Amino acid sequence: MDQSTFTTPTEEYISKKSSKNNKENISKPSNAFVAVSWCTLIVGMTAYFIGLYNAEMLLNEKGYYFSIIMFGLFSVVSVQKSVRDRLEGIPVTDIYYGISWFSALLAVTLLVVGLWNAELTLSEKGFYAMSFLLSMFSAIAVQKNTRDLQSYSDKD
Repeated sequence: MDQSTFTTPTEEYISKKSSKNNKENISKPSNAFVAVSWCTLIVGMTAYFIGLYNAEMLLNEKGYYFSIIMFGLFSVVSVQKSVRDRLEGIPVTDIYYGISWFSALLAVTLLVVGLWNAELTLSEKGFYAMSFLLSMFSAIAVQKNTRDLQSYSDKD
């Protein structure tokens, strides 16, 4: 069988687009998925912040971890937006696309380095890592849902 007949889901999506701003393939996310996305974002951030509040570390350390989660949240939303813009044919410069990915990876790296060098128990380190990653994933889902809902309402 000829392998050239196989396409990736992204290639299929792009080939289905008939114009630059065609939003016919965007389906409305379910209310349950939207609610779960927001709940997981709130739970992840709240857990992280409660952990920081109760942590026995210096204020500058707390500020470091607070800055990392805020930087990470902004970064992943930016990555999601730039990836989605490219899929929809909206121009995104290569430099912005690269900076978005770099900043998202940098936020994760800074958390790993900070936790590696922190004088915390392994359970505390794991707690911060998991609540951070939950928040990052949830921020991407919330951004995607927001964009899908906007596209869906523009289609009507």
